[in-house]
Formats: sequence, C-alpha cells, structure tokens
Amino acid sequence: MQAMILAAGFGTRLLPYTRVRPKPLFPILNQPLLLLTIRRLQAAGFDHIVVNAHHLADQIVAAVDGLSGVEVQVEERVLGTGGGLRRALSRLRDEPLLVTNGDIYHTVDYQLLYNLHLAGSDPVTLALRNEPRFNKVKVHFDQVLSFDGDDPVERLAFIGLHVLDPQVLEAISADRPSCILDCYRSLLSAGRSIGVFRADYWYWTDMGTPEDYLALHAGLLLGKIPIWEELNGVSTPVCLDPKVALEESQQVQDWAAIGAARLGKGACVARSVVWDGAELKPESQTVDQIVTPEPAS
Repeated sequence: MQAMILAAGFGTRLLPYTRVRPKPLFPILNQPLLLLTIRRLQAAGFDHIVVNAHHLADQIVAAVDGLSGVEVQVEERVLGTGGGLRRALSRLRDEPLLVTNGDIYHTVDYQLLYNLHLAGSDPVTLALRNEPRFNKVKVHFDQVLSFDGDDPVERLAFIGLHVLDPQVLEAISADRPSCILDCYRSLLSAGRSIGVFRADYWYWTDMGTPEDYLALHAGLLLGKIPIWEELNGVSTPVCLDPKVALEESQQVQDWAAIGAARLGKGACVARSVVWDGAELKPESQTVDQIVTPEPAS
C-alpha cells in the first residue's frame, strides 16, 4: 500500500513558531509529528510513503533521511494540495493512494479507510466527520454532493484524509499551483462519484493554531485524548525528555511536555510545551506557552 503526507505548507496560523520549524515537525510529547505519522502508516501496512516539502524543506529532508520506504518530494515553489499530488504522480505505483495532511492528530483506522475504498467503485473516498466549525461538504448517505453552497442539508467536515485512484491526478495541470478540492469539484461536474468514509467514531483534531497545539498536549497529558501506540511509555501529566532531570528548585505544575531543554535554577513550567534545545532562564515563569530553541518572532 502507498501513502502521501502533505507537509509543504507554510503553517501561517501557527506563526511565529513555524518560522523555527515546519508544522509537521512540531513535537507531540517530544517526538516530531511527521515521524510519528510515518510510523503509524507503516504499522498499518503502507510500505511506500511520499512526503512533499517546501517551507523549511531541508529540515523535513533531514528528519526522514534513511527511513526505509520513504521519499521526499521537494517543491521549489508552493504547488498546493492538488499541484503537490500531481507532481508526485510519477513516483506512485498503479494502486490507490492514501493521502493525509501532515498536521493532524487522530485515531482513524488507515487500513479500514483504505479497504473501504478498495471495496467500492468511487475514484475518490473522503474521510468526513461532524465538526461544526469546519462542516462544508454536502453529503447524501455515502456520497459527496458538493463542496459549496449554504442550503440547509447535512454537511460534514473533510478532515484531511482521503484515498484516490492515481489516474484522477492526470486531470490536474502539471507544475501549477492548485487545490485538490478543485479537482474533486471537476469530478462531480463530470458525473463521477466521490465516496464517504464516516470518521465520527475516532478522535481527530488539526493542529492549526498555537491554542490547538497546547490543547492537544493538555488532552494527551491529562488522559482526555488517546495516546498513539507510537508514543507508548511516555509519562503523564509531565512528559520529560530522558536528558532532563528536574532539580529541587524547579517546578512543573498541571501538565507539561519538556524536550531536551536547559532549565535554569528555580524555573517554573505550567501548561506549556518546551522544545528540544530551548533554554529557560533562572527563576523564569513559563505558563501556557510554546518555548522554542530560538526566538519565534
């Protein structure tokens, strides 16, 4: 089975932190989200994985270097979700492709979604769920009707997970920026069908804003969000890198994820995520913050 992780975006809603690190490499409980996603895909049976990259692409290239079955597609300019997938067409095998956004944390069963697509006749299958702030896709039972309009019918949110037959991508203009949803709109206009995979029964969130990122950690460390098996063994509600040993004068309150950072004498951390390489000054109070190894400004 093959998959593609979309990891080329700028992550503008997560500024200024995405000036330091691309969003897919943000740590989740001290481990890069991208590497965790790759491990989850491989555990589900995906042996060929393409990762596209643009913003701070060198960091993504370095992060996956040496991983078996994984290749990076560096895009010199922003191609969007459609253009990035079209560029990858020559890298793909003649079999359905699972596509996932590189900035989502979820427990959706990849293999179940893939197998549902295989069992149907639709060229595309979208994972959808009821997320009121994102509900835009008009559906009727197991079929997508449209991506537009405001009529009062059932609408669901596209959660950045889909499976497609690679031939669908041939209709996209090569090396031009585009959105994959425009391709899907064209499919519907041509009378083709798009299937629905209901993902309401699994946990899902996008890591779109600093508030979302901190809320994800709060949920994980306080036991409100399922922790991936790939993170098995992390301590809660305080997740410390093994290199960090708290001194008597240092305090951690509520919850925190602290990577391989330097904590000054008397430093206090509460409800915060501290990245590898960061430094907290003596007697500092770090509350409800994301702390990076260099100023995020």
